Amino acid sequence: MKNSACDAPALGLAPRQALLARLAALDEVDLIVIGGGATGLGVALDARLRGLSVLLLESHDFAAGTSSRATKLVHGGVRYLAQGNIALVREALHERRALLANAPHLAQPLGFVMPAYRTWQLPFYGLGLKIYDGLAGAASLGATQWLNRDQTTRQLPGVNPVHLVGGVKYWDGQFDDARLALALARTAAAQGAVLLNYCPAVEILHEKGQVCGVRWQDALDPAGQRVGQVRARCVVNATGVWADDVRTLDDAARGRVATPMLAPSQGVHLVVDRSFMPGGEALLVPRTRDGRVLFAVPWLGHLILGTTDTPRSHVVREPQALPEEVSFILAESAKVLARAPRVDDVLSIWAGFRPLVKPAGRGRGETRRLSREHDIRLSPSRLVTVTGGKWTTYRAMAEDVLQYCVQHGLLAHLPACRTARFPLVGAPAPGTPATPMTAMPGLHVYGSEAAIVRALPGHDVDLGLGLTGAMVRFAARYEYACSVEDVLARRHRMLFLDAARAMQAAPEVARILEEEIGHSGALDAFLRLAAQYRTVPH
Repeated sequence: MKNSACDAPALGLAPRQALLARLAALDEVDLIVIGGGATGLGVALDARLRGLSVLLLESHDFAAGTSSRATKLVHGGVRYLAQGNIALVREALHERRALLANAPHLAQPLGFVMPAYRTWQLPFYGLGLKIYDGLAGAASLGATQWLNRDQTTRQLPGVNPVHLVGGVKYWDGQFDDARLALALARTAAAQGAVLLNYCPAVEILHEKGQVCGVRWQDALDPAGQRVGQVRARCVVNATGVWADDVRTLDDAARGRVATPMLAPSQGVHLVVDRSFMPGGEALLVPRTRDGRVLFAVPWLGHLILGTTDTPRSHVVREPQALPEEVSFILAESAKVLARAPRVDDVLSIWAGFRPLVKPAGRGRGETRRLSREHDIRLSPSRLVTVTGGKWTTYRAMAEDVLQYCVQHGLLAHLPACRTARFPLVGAPAPGTPATPMTAMPGLHVYGSEAAIVRALPGHDVDLGLGLTGAMVRFAARYEYACSVEDVLARRHRMLFLDAARAMQAAPEVARILEEEIGHSGALDAFLRLAAQYRTVPH
């Protein structure tokens, strides 16, 4: 091996051109990860901490797909408990504790209240949630409580009081999904892994019928001529809902046709003003009229309403909500909120795909009954594919992937996993008071790096919703941001909170990016995207 991914110092702060130069110099690594979402980033960090040389390639931006479009919950999954999936719930509850401990600036406990409008619901929900507490064991965030009517209205200001008899309160967690993904990427880079966004694997390389590496291409090179290839002992496909596309690349090289393994499901979220439910707790309806779950979650100074579970056969980068999904969320919200949100109240609407694994022999159908557990498979050419799962269990999924690779002879014996207790970039010292994720965005989301952001030019220039010019510069210099969308969708969450405000801030963000990275970061494309987030189909 001429050049190793471990030869150069950590490059969490390197500009893109330096990263590309380092990538071009790579001949071989131990592990290539395709996909920069939660699972891929988790695998990259775990592998690097165990001493492997690691390259991660992401075709777009880190967490640009499913991993930035979650309901923002770090949870065991109350509905999975109702489905009888005890193993998944128990694992997720214990992984919840690790996630909250490793990134306390980005993930914190959150109280949830189930309002009861029939007397039988109080003991029924309460006993189920006591089981939830029991499965958490020492990882519990707080005991379930029964609330009377007055207590429920105090905990959930804005709840519909008509026929309300009480509620049940339990505890789960909440996080900023995109910024947690970014923290994982920067932590892996700081440990010596090479990670590139906007750099897809365009070909799976084979030697004697076995996967031996990938060919990559810089997606931001207008001429499309910045390309290269890297060999690896092991290649992991962690591309989420696009996993079948990478499997097709592998099979096509061998003259075969891949059988799809995924049944994607779409989840839609609406964001409205916090005044609809101004308290600090979230609301959960465990069973709507058609058996789904409804959340009303305070997040970054706003209120998220969702979600849906709609089978979709065609996966696109920017999925759009269906009118019936919007109608469902608004109609169900109207039942439990004193002031019913209307279409005109929606500040932003966004959708994401869940990479649900399709059981063998099953066609299209209901996706809400498909497993949320992850699935690891090995192709005849020895490409490892991991998909399914959920954000809360990303760390355990990564550990399982590496164990699988060792068991199948793709990697040599590895030292023990270290990620269960490994603080991510920005994690403040233990005992540091945390600002809740329900608060408006601000410097607190940078944790221990807040002083670095504050020292940059533009720290006193307010671009709206807590975003400053200094934060834009920090994103461009230290957080892999290459476009206005990267800044306003994932380094700051303005696009997801208020699309109109994001459109207003975009020109100034573009101007700052021009100074930092030499171009305006696809401003026009972002304005078109923000208009989509602002438009509610109905």
